[in-house]
Amino acid sequence: MPTDETASETVPGADTGLAAYAAIEGAPEGLLPFLGLLAGGLLIIGLPILAIELWRLARSGGLSRRRATGMLTSSFCLVPATLVEIALAAALAGLFFGVAALSPFAVPTTWVTALVCFLLVDFTYYWEHRAAHEVNGLWAAYHSVHHSADHFDQTIALRISFVDFFITPLFYLPLVVAGFHPVLVFACLGLVLAWQQWIHTELVGKLPLLDPWLDTPSNHRVHHGRNDIYIDRNYGGVLMIWDRLFGTFARETEKVDFGLVEPLDRRDPWSVHFHVLGKLVRRLGRTRSISQFGAVLLARPKDG
Repeated sequence: MPTDETASETVPGADTGLAAYAAIEGAPEGLLPFLGLLAGGLLIIGLPILAIELWRLARSGGLSRRRATGMLTSSFCLVPATLVEIALAAALAGLFFGVAALSPFAVPTTWVTALVCFLLVDFTYYWEHRAAHEVNGLWAAYHSVHHSADHFDQTIALRISFVDFFITPLFYLPLVVAGFHPVLVFACLGLVLAWQQWIHTELVGKLPLLDPWLDTPSNHRVHHGRNDIYIDRNYGGVLMIWDRLFGTFARETEKVDFGLVEPLDRRDPWSVHFHVLGKLVRRLGRTRSISQFGAVLLARPKDG
């Protein structure tokens, strides 16, 4: 952890390197390491879960060529997403720190404000996630990729679009405008995303004490289901209180049928990334006015 002298040198503009984005002046010494260890621990949990999933699939004969191809495709999706994230990391950090420098507000970073920031990040995640399901342009551009598989395991958490990184961080800029330090916002978002890893599994059944309040494997299976009763449900990142508050919560009451409403039979990375987007582009090409173009872009997806 940087000393006070080091932290004072990492204000925006004091250093053009990425080290300038690694500290929060005046923050409690153990805060960022705690958030990092917590996020790392959540990610590591996914490894033994994946090992058990593979072992059970192999024993039951469920690790067919089709399933293995789907799992490999999911894993491959992480490659372009990671490359884009690395390439744009400095630009994104510069944007967030630039907005922070222009904001008239400054929230001191303490354990209490970190908790508040986490709750606001989780709240923002709910609405970004909901928008990605309910707005045609967002669904086709990136989020349909995550829902394109007809199975559910740890590799699905890796099935993300490289386009995601261009769009989703922008939803969290208002928190920086409100005065929260960009590093704290990113750390809290990282924690919310790390939580998403372990919940992509069928190994863990219902957890009666946790299911009403947290995004658990049972709740997230519902979210990935194309059953009529499961469509557009359980958007929450870590907490289910937002879904309960805004009427989008659903319990797992019947066997989940995973995948898109209009199933994607092909399993190659190209189809996974561009099948739904291609259909939207063709629909947009048939529009005859700007208003019609906008209406199609903002409409609810038909293939979610």
